[in-house]
Amino acid sequence: MAFGTDLSRVVVVGGGIAGLAAALRLERLNPGAEVVLVESRPRLGGTILTEEVSGFLVEGGPDSFLARKPRGIGLCKELGLTCDLIERVARNCRTYVRLGSELRPLPAGLTGMIPTRLDALASSGILSPEGLARFACESELPAGPEAGDESIAAFVTRRLGREAYERLVEPLMSGIYAGDGEQLSLAATFPNLRQLEREYGSVTRGLLAGSSEGAAAGPPFLSLRGGMRDLVAGLAERLVDTTVVTGRTVASVRRAAHGHGYELELADGETLSAGAVVLATPAYVTGALVASLDPSLSDAHAEIPYASTAIVTLAYPAAVLSRPLDGYGYVVPRIEDSDVLACTWTSSKWPGRAPEAHALVRVYLGRYGRRDVTADSDEELVASARGEIAATLAPSAKPVVARVHRWPRGMPQYVMGSLERLAVIERRLAEHPGLAVAGAAYRGVGIPDCIASGEQAAEKVLAGQHALERAS
Repeated sequence: MAFGTDLSRVVVVGGGIAGLAAALRLERLNPGAEVVLVESRPRLGGTILTEEVSGFLVEGGPDSFLARKPRGIGLCKELGLTCDLIERVARNCRTYVRLGSELRPLPAGLTGMIPTRLDALASSGILSPEGLARFACESELPAGPEAGDESIAAFVTRRLGREAYERLVEPLMSGIYAGDGEQLSLAATFPNLRQLEREYGSVTRGLLAGSSEGAAAGPPFLSLRGGMRDLVAGLAERLVDTTVVTGRTVASVRRAAHGHGYELELADGETLSAGAVVLATPAYVTGALVASLDPSLSDAHAEIPYASTAIVTLAYPAAVLSRPLDGYGYVVPRIEDSDVLACTWTSSKWPGRAPEAHALVRVYLGRYGRRDVTADSDEELVASARGEIAATLAPSAKPVVARVHRWPRGMPQYVMGSLERLAVIERRLAEHPGLAVAGAAYRGVGIPDCIASGEQAAEKVLAGQHALERAS
């Protein structure tokens, strides 16, 4: 496919959820304008990948989105998918922590990652008597210094004690970021916790005050009846003025020779001209694309670290399981020294994911700072996952389905210094009207965050493009 020179064109690089959301917003804000979306993979969706295997619905990436962040539900409504939204199976509303070979239930009254009911925490057995006593002191501790950031591990240890961090908060946090809490920035990940400490003098007191004021009604997580692929398909179907190009790679972005707009060089040597560009690619890809355009912008992106992870999905006849799947699954603390982050009991968590009398589970492997599990063969990853399941659910059973999905450098890490790096990126972007970035590397890793990021990028590049048109 050949492209002519057109400075009214907007190019979106990256066909994940952020890029697709950007393209749709561009169409709606500027009807009839030419939009080109270029994706290097042969498919759209990025880390969203749903498969049907022998009657099982297998999610190779995220299986849901956070309902309280508005752009997940909001986009579903715009795409006519509201009737397809599903909640988790209510009767199985519990999650466990694996400590050794035991599964211990998360305590009732958990708000985010923090328990608010001491009695429930005590009965869970997650903390020792000493750890429980230390946790109980939290409301009596003075607030920390006003200025400065700290790691999640430092903050939680300071407020709740080391044991509460290692056995409870760390595994829940790792389930979101696959990260190392000793390095993750509190200000970039959970700034609300620091705000509660400042406002109420205590995190637990602040959470209790918030709960007494009434939480928003509705389920915390939502998925789609046909899998998360339906969100990708719904977006793609709504793109009427966008030319979608898959299987082609953008190699670089530079200023156009005449000084207005941008030129994108494709890996096959073709050049694509544009008045505005949205880069909805992983940070390390974005860094490489803008290396000649803006070395400082490139360096800031290249510094963003990533974790590599893998998801192994296994299916079993329900009869071979050694225990009922009476919850949504469990998380595994880093102190267990395992590559396994968590195990989701998919068939008990979401309706319609497995045939009758069968169980479907997903084992998440890979932690930032440990070895790269994506270098393992499929056989090695399945063996690791089966070893985990053998210890908790099915001691000697062979799965009837096994699927492996790798995500090398798939999860950006909001380490200490992330907000300062983000400020550098925003300052450098201000020097390039009509250029914006989007995706999980900036202000949230969840699906609603990425949708909002793509939409905001679309608005920024159009504003920059119109400013240049008025000036010329």
